[in-house]
Amino acid sequence: MLRTSWNDGWQFGPLVSVHEAIRVAAPSENVVTLPHDALLADGRAAEGSGGPQNGYFLGGRWSYEKQFDAPEVWERTRVAVQFEGVYRDATVYVNGAFAGQWANGYSGFLVDITPFLNFGQSNTIRVDAQAGDDSRWYSGGGIYRPVHLIVGDLVRVVPQTLRISTPDLDSDLATVITRAEIVNDEPITRTLDVRVDITDGDGVAVAGERGRITLRSGETLPVQLRAYIREPRLWDLDTPNLYTATITVSHDDDVLDADHTTFGVRSLSVDPVRGLRLNGRTVKLRGAAVHHDNGILGAAEFADAALRRAVKLKAAGFNAVRSSHNPLSVAMLDACDRLGLLVMDEAFDMWTVPKSGDDYSRRFPEWWERDIDALVAKDFNHPSVIIYSIGNEIIEAGTTHGARWGRLLAERVRALDPTRITTHALQGMYIARDKIPELRAEVDSDSTVIKGLNDYLGQVTQLMERVMASDLVGERLLEPASTLDVVGLNYGDSRYAVDRTDFPNRVYFGSESFPTRIDEIWRIVTDNDNVLGDFTWTGWDFLGEVGTGRHVYPEDAQVHRAPYPWIAAVCGDIDLIGDRKPMSFYREVVFGLTDVPYVAARLPRADRFVIEPKAWTWSDVTPSWTWETAEETPIHVEAYSTGDEVAFILNGEEVSRGPVGQKRPFLIETEIPYRVGTLEAVAYRNGTELARNILATAGAASHIRIDADSDELRGGSGGLVHLEISLVDESGVRCFGPDTQLEVSLTGPAVLQGLGSANPVTEDDFRSSETMTYRGRALAVIRGTGAAGPITVTVHAVGYPDTIVSLAATGDSARS
Repeated sequence: MLRTSWNDGWQFGPLVSVHEAIRVAAPSENVVTLPHDALLADGRAAEGSGGPQNGYFLGGRWSYEKQFDAPEVWERTRVAVQFEGVYRDATVYVNGAFAGQWANGYSGFLVDITPFLNFGQSNTIRVDAQAGDDSRWYSGGGIYRPVHLIVGDLVRVVPQTLRISTPDLDSDLATVITRAEIVNDEPITRTLDVRVDITDGDGVAVAGERGRITLRSGETLPVQLRAYIREPRLWDLDTPNLYTATITVSHDDDVLDADHTTFGVRSLSVDPVRGLRLNGRTVKLRGAAVHHDNGILGAAEFADAALRRAVKLKAAGFNAVRSSHNPLSVAMLDACDRLGLLVMDEAFDMWTVPKSGDDYSRRFPEWWERDIDALVAKDFNHPSVIIYSIGNEIIEAGTTHGARWGRLLAERVRALDPTRITTHALQGMYIARDKIPELRAEVDSDSTVIKGLNDYLGQVTQLMERVMASDLVGERLLEPASTLDVVGLNYGDSRYAVDRTDFPNRVYFGSESFPTRIDEIWRIVTDNDNVLGDFTWTGWDFLGEVGTGRHVYPEDAQVHRAPYPWIAAVCGDIDLIGDRKPMSFYREVVFGLTDVPYVAARLPRADRFVIEPKAWTWSDVTPSWTWETAEETPIHVEAYSTGDEVAFILNGEEVSRGPVGQKRPFLIETEIPYRVGTLEAVAYRNGTELARNILATAGAASHIRIDADSDELRGGSGGLVHLEISLVDESGVRCFGPDTQLEVSLTGPAVLQGLGSANPVTEDDFRSSETMTYRGRALAVIRGTGAAGPITVTVHAVGYPDTIVSLAATGDSARS
């Protein structure tokens, strides 16, 4: 089959009634290149929008149209369009005729457009979509993931049926089973030769097999071939080796069709004694739950954006990603395959009971099987995927009928893919929702006085722990847990010890947890073989659910969801543009991945109010030693270390030393008089220095530094280069302030796809060429047009010399 990128030249506009117009826009107007986030383009408002849950973005209904030629040679082919994701309720028309639809906004789907084509003429495809009052977070909208055109022979491999498994393997030999469906749409019976060739990451042939299949007219049958790789290179976290399998269908040496896929050779098992084992080695999941948006790019998904996210997540110490709460993109799966990140891919955030006014629950009873099928078809050949999740915090999960739905879902997954683990992210607050008032009264009766939102979140943490450990939840967990291979619990670590005796064969993991409790949780994970790991909420900050982890002081509104113009949740270890926050460094220390101490500070308030880490909110500290305050002002300083002691050295003089872990494991706090210069944190263990870290006072910001993740723009119109922008002084030290307005311009075959900062309280338009830095940082994303040539990007700010970056667009075709 011929599979090509089909992302260029789409006309875009609001969906209008056929009584008003057929065409969305004139041929030269509103032309966009996919992926495209329609919701991002529609803007935000305090009133009449989706509210705090979706970042105050306005909902909408949109149409995309594309004109294309269908050559006469296509008359003896089958033509389909593959959509990786359209949010949501996608309806596809070809030349005005209904051709297909898909309800779920996160599933990939295929539409056969052959019956509707006018061969030898120009044709029009239209895709309608909508979003609004249907999501608990920023969903994006429109055709936000790539689109492909597939043209196949009448005798062909059925798209998305090529599947590779490796059921038997050791260091000497790996059995590789290749399975695919072949269809014969010719009017005669055909006997066909089928061949499978396997190559390694260097393109060297390592195995192969051939067979034969006979198909009657109109018949579709599976073909399965076994091949054997000698001395296989296993796919693992540190050595993510990949192979490519190519299946070819031919007759008398005439190739009729071919398809290919990458895959990895690895084994996977789980039990309560040895835990999760990858290639026979126990692995604890250091997990990050992530939503699907790309910050300033909105929901639009690109291979380069996904790869950048995966690189930064792994560099921060994570070895696993949970898609929250919808199927992960193909681009992100490819990145995880390539880098060695494990994936828990999640199907649904709701089943039959809604969480929003017009969400997927209305479509679930009719569509769930097709969505599960699409999930497994997408994931099957990705070695990174180890767990399927059938749902997140499903409201009806603790009821008998809800548990029955869970069984149907789990069995559907197992029937399609018995090689992986099935789970469900269960939440006690939903399972016991009818008893919450009673349980809350117990917590209220023995809690301290609630002085504000920070104290309230602490009480919520206690309530969740008590609910999850209750006998009621234990009883109601029995049926839904029994449908699963492993049990995922959101904020449910208090359940592990309770069930250790009654359910010694039950295997758990934390599918979602408070980031501020990682020190306690990780001790539980490492001490219990039947607890596989933990996924924090969240690994990367996201749009919507605004203000979840924000710092709330007495003068601020004491509400959980923040008011407009808040745009982000601010509960991620990594912020909207990819910078690690202090919580991330604390987590890395807890995981035992570094002995280098992390040091940060905060300016004390006149009222000496301190925000203690609770729920999703970490302490309000910054890795800076540049403060607008008088010298000798006491500054709160904290360091995170695996050592047992940390010394603080100010301008060469030791000014403080103390033990680690008195208040919280791996933490030491102190007050140090502010003096311009350098502050070092030196970690010790048993009197021996482990490592040290330093903060330096920044001078006045003097220039703009740009760090590009590549100097080449590849991948055609889907390729990206990320430019990380920093305000720095003459020595290159980052300046956290004052912030300044930036303007980005460019020349050459590229466009500015996105520009913005990690500021969670902003009215900046990420599609604009101007933005304000936030704590001295911003991000510009450059996208290719498909043409080759030099690109010049200029960043301008008043009072700074222009900074210019030169890139080269290679003009290679877009990834497909």
